[in-house]
Amino acid sequence: MSILIKNSKIVTQNKNREVVEGDLYIEGQEIIEIGRISTEADFVIRDKIVMPGLINMHTHLPMVLLRGYGDDLPLEEWLTNRIWPAEAKLKKSHISAGTKLALLEMSATGTTTCNDMYFFEDVIANEAKKFGMRCYAGFSLLDFDTPEMKKEELLPECEKFIRRWKGDEFITPVIAPHATYTCSPETLDKARELQKKYDAFVHIHCSETRKEVYDVLEKYGKRPPEQIKEYGLLNKKTILAHCGWITKQEVKEIALAGACVAHNPVSNMKLATGGYTPLPELFDADACVSLGTDGAASNNKLDMFETMKFAALIHKHHRWNPSIVTAQETLDMATINAAKFLGLNAGSIEEGKKADVITLDARAVNLMPSHNNIISHIVYAASGFNVDNVIINGKVIMNDRKFIGIDVENVYKEVEKAKNELID
Repeated sequence: MSILIKNSKIVTQNKNREVVEGDLYIEGQEIIEIGRISTEADFVIRDKIVMPGLINMHTHLPMVLLRGYGDDLPLEEWLTNRIWPAEAKLKKSHISAGTKLALLEMSATGTTTCNDMYFFEDVIANEAKKFGMRCYAGFSLLDFDTPEMKKEELLPECEKFIRRWKGDEFITPVIAPHATYTCSPETLDKARELQKKYDAFVHIHCSETRKEVYDVLEKYGKRPPEQIKEYGLLNKKTILAHCGWITKQEVKEIALAGACVAHNPVSNMKLATGGYTPLPELFDADACVSLGTDGAASNNKLDMFETMKFAALIHKHHRWNPSIVTAQETLDMATINAAKFLGLNAGSIEEGKKADVITLDARAVNLMPSHNNIISHIVYAASGFNVDNVIINGKVIMNDRKFIGIDVENVYKEVEKAKNELID
């Protein structure tokens, strides 16, 4: 299939961060040409803001089922009294319904790749593949039973999961030890063995709360990043979610190891974790920093545009410096930074890159007028619901805000049924 996007403003996110006026031609799975193009195409879109699809680097997809359930509570109370009791009842049908809804919401708001961590990850991977969403699917490891299986089954099943999905076009299997406070040294060591054996990514929560840091320090004599490093998991294929309570020395260690921090500003503010991922220090250390929404139970939305705006604003406010995190740096975190770390041939609009592309309505009321600073509009003014076309791997997933080939109403029915079964 060929796609031509005509007469548009193209935010390339290339090396020079060029914004060009012109056309974009896609054929098959790739971006073929940028410029003034006279070639005909099977599918034509006109007069848009064109940009790379966004990459959500930390989320728990099926938790959309718990959106709005247990709001305005401290993290530990929220987990203990609301989330964990509901999760204990999870079944494959619930995971399937929740994943479908999450995929709809993410794509509708401009996300084309996600990095997930949850239970029943095979179900999540299958739904993402059927939908056509790129998914780095994290198989959760913990030191206690999950709703899916007994704790002693987790490591062998994780290895089977890696073998099953390794090399897939859309699904990349990821090892996901939950955190240093839920995974023993033995579990972390086994996770590293799997990572080394399969050259897999590792996705782990790290220093999200002050309590977590001091609990781990008291139990093991080390803070979470040091514990992760001790067992060989701080490396160039590790994604550290949150990092709101890391020190300047830990920033240097993360940068030196080549690991990637996934900053989740909206979730952390809503749960009042109190710490701010130290973006200026991470930038100065040349560390990889990306963005995530976290799950919809703790964020309430999977809108990466909202996450971009909050990421820029909280650091300006916290540091008393309106220039401390710029719009361009914020957009980089949501696109090219994540793509480079993942080794994904996307994250920018360039010839030969994968056709993971979204368009925004250039004449949306909240994007008018234009002062020739479209990056500012994308980060500070746009909403995910300004996205009107989504293309993943050269396939049109959504056109003019209508999903193609997806029975949305049936998904809503499945979600309502799952919600009632979990919350009753």
